[in-house]
Amino acid sequence: MPQILTLEKRDNPRLSVQNLKTYYLLDEGLLKAVDNVSFELNKKEVIGIIGESGCGKSVLVKSLLNIVRKPGYLISGEINFFHDDGSVLNIADLNPAGNAIRKIRGKEISIIFQEPMTSLSPVHTIGSQITEPLILHRKLSSKEAQEVAMDLIESVGIPNPKQRFYEYPHQLSGGMRQRVMIAMALSCDPKILIADEPTTALDVTVQAQILDLINSLKEKYHTSIIFITHDLGVIAETCDLVCVMYLGKVVEMAPTNEIFNNPQHPYTQSLLKSIPRIDKEHSLLQPIEGNVPIPINLPWQCGFYNRCEHASAKCSSSVPRLDGNEYHKVSCFLYSDSEDIKDEWSEF
Repeated sequence: MPQILTLEKRDNPRLSVQNLKTYYLLDEGLLKAVDNVSFELNKKEVIGIIGESGCGKSVLVKSLLNIVRKPGYLISGEINFFHDDGSVLNIADLNPAGNAIRKIRGKEISIIFQEPMTSLSPVHTIGSQITEPLILHRKLSSKEAQEVAMDLIESVGIPNPKQRFYEYPHQLSGGMRQRVMIAMALSCDPKILIADEPTTALDVTVQAQILDLINSLKEKYHTSIIFITHDLGVIAETCDLVCVMYLGKVVEMAPTNEIFNNPQHPYTQSLLKSIPRIDKEHSLLQPIEGNVPIPINLPWQCGFYNRCEHASAKCSSSVPRLDGNEYHKVSCFLYSDSEDIKDEWSEF
């Protein structure tokens, strides 16, 4: 029988994030982009992160690589990376510009950024940008790196790799630039692959090819994957676990089947109701009422309070803690009376 996934008792950890807080100190006030987030990722496991735009998904994955730009700061928390030899490295303690973190970025943990045009250098050819990590991390010669780069360009579905190798980003379409980003991320066979909306600019056929490519990497190299997407169909097909984020917090976490079959948080329920269903005829989509609050100097209350039909007086004066069992955790007073504890940043 297949092993039932749980949120606890992780046997083969690759990454453990504990109480991570990334805040932006703005002139207007305090923006809690990532607010006390915790999760664990096993080897060969895929965790999906979903939520509305602006909920903190991209800042979370940038925090994992310690590449958050000022006025953003990693306030507290641990980002423990587990090497194959059993040693553990807390990425949060490393100097963002130091040599130690540079040995992690691109080699051990790689990322596919959401906007390829702003991530690729406009003054370097595609080939030089793909070969750079191969030469730096895998210590290949220029000729060997070029051969590997050609194979990578072809493997992500870009035709005529010999021609594309010498072209610049502006000579490629948006979809091709995205595929170049994917090739760069896969070049060093990373232990953890962060995919931030990797298939946004691709058509459905190429999207399926890219997802198959990422999945094959997971099986071949035991790669762990953090997948950010708005496409719940992709989440259902590729992910083992799902984290639902809202206003910088994880409001629900469970195995994928559990999230889709038994959503508990009102926000997760609303998300699933707002997507079309092929098994229901003439059913109207149900939008989520209200608007996301401006995430600056938020009051001490549940972030979903002003949009939730189940809200109570307690929701307006307390923040629910992510609580539950080893199979399903949810941050909602409908299921638990557990409250978050105020810290020195609570009343900024």
